Order: sequence, then structure tokens, then C-alpha cells
Amino acid sequence: MIRSGNPALKGNTFSQVSSGGAGAMSLQGTVNKTLILLGLTFLSSWWVWQNPAKFIPFMFPALIIGFIVAMITVFKKEWSPLTSPVYALVEGVFLGAISAIFEKQYPGIVIQAVGLTFGVLFCLLLAYKSGMIKVTQNFRLGVVAATGGIALLYFINIIMSFFGARIPFIHEAGLLGIGFSLFVVVIASLNLVLDFDFIEKGAEAGAPKYMEWYGAFGLIVTLIWLYLEILRLLAKLQRR
Repeated sequence: MIRSGNPALKGNTFSQVSSGGAGAMSLQGTVNKTLILLGLTFLSSWWVWQNPAKFIPFMFPALIIGFIVAMITVFKKEWSPLTSPVYALVEGVFLGAISAIFEKQYPGIVIQAVGLTFGVLFCLLLAYKSGMIKVTQNFRLGVVAATGGIALLYFINIIMSFFGARIPFIHEAGLLGIGFSLFVVVIASLNLVLDFDFIEKGAEAGAPKYMEWYGAFGLIVTLIWLYLEILRLLAKLQRR
């Protein structure tokens, strides 16, 4: 079974869709779609970045809308050619606003986070394609379990915040807090490796053409998560 820690790229995704012939999914097609989604995310985030005060009130509504669109995409994969660009544009609004907030507090942090995010992406892609990183069953299980644990911890923290409490080390800039953020960055990065493997297996299985958009959507989800976690880690390091 093909499995990814990314909830958008779950283990039985390709088994739930019929394979295509001439219109089958390809690696190059998925790369092209990923570049399109990255471009859309950049355009909307850059638009917000130019006038953050105007768009910051829309930051959390954009996050909620993005989550809803993501869920629609997960359950209606055949809609991904339409929903994936919408997700990229909406998430760009959120990223532009939150990046402007961090940049105001820590000048220069955004370009560092962007550089590190794409640096991690290309390094892991190279390591995966060269065979330096092998996606074994134990590797998959470890990353999926760690990702699930992080998601559960964040969910508990959100629930606690409704009662005026929170899990301290998630937000603090002490050694424990920095160590936690570093761990999350590593797990988010390893999810990229699972995504590469998942998409490659899907292309080999001859999944329908629209799955290129769905595969690209999954990569964007992971990259956004990785960028936000790197941003949080850099902010903690600067607060020390």
C-alpha cells in the first residue's frame, strides 16, 4: 500500500480512482501543476504583502476557507483541477498576512524562511532521486505516527486555548520549545519524501490525469506547513 503522512495523500488514494491510458498521470505533469500552484500562492501572498494592514483582518477567514477547500479536494479528488488553484490563492492570502506580521517583529525572517523551505525541498528531492533516502515501510510508519502525534498535540493546544490555557513549550523560546519546533520541522520535511514517493508510485500506477493536480495539491499542503514551522522556529531563535 502507498502511504503518506500528508492527509491529502493518504494510502488508498490511487486505489480509489480508475487508471487512465493516454490521459494518465505523469511525474512531469505533476511538477508542472506544482509550479502553477506555487505561482498562484506567491501572487496572492505578494499582493497581501504589499498592503498587509488591509488584509490582516482576512487572515483567519482565509485559513478557514482554505481548510474547507482542502477538505473538498480530499473527498472530491476529481475536482482538484478547480479546487487546488482556489486553495493556493486563499492560502496565499493567509501566508502573506502572517508573514507580514512576523516580518514586522523580526525583520528579514521571511526571506530566511522561504530560502530554507525551498532549500529543504530541493535537497530532499535530490536525496530521494539519488537513492540516499529509502522509503521503507518502517520509515513510512515512523513519519506517519510522528505527524499524527504532532497534529493531536496542536489540536489539544487549540482546545486548551478556548479556556485561556496552552501547552507552554509549543510557543516558548526556551530550549524545550526550540527543540520541539526543530523536531516538527524535521517531520514536516520527511513528509516531503513520502509525498515524492507517493506521487511517483501514482504515476507508475497510471492514475487519471486530474491526479496530477491532486498530487501537486498534496505537495503544496506540506510545503505550507514546512514554511510555517520554519518561520516559528526562526522566530523562537531570534527571541533568545
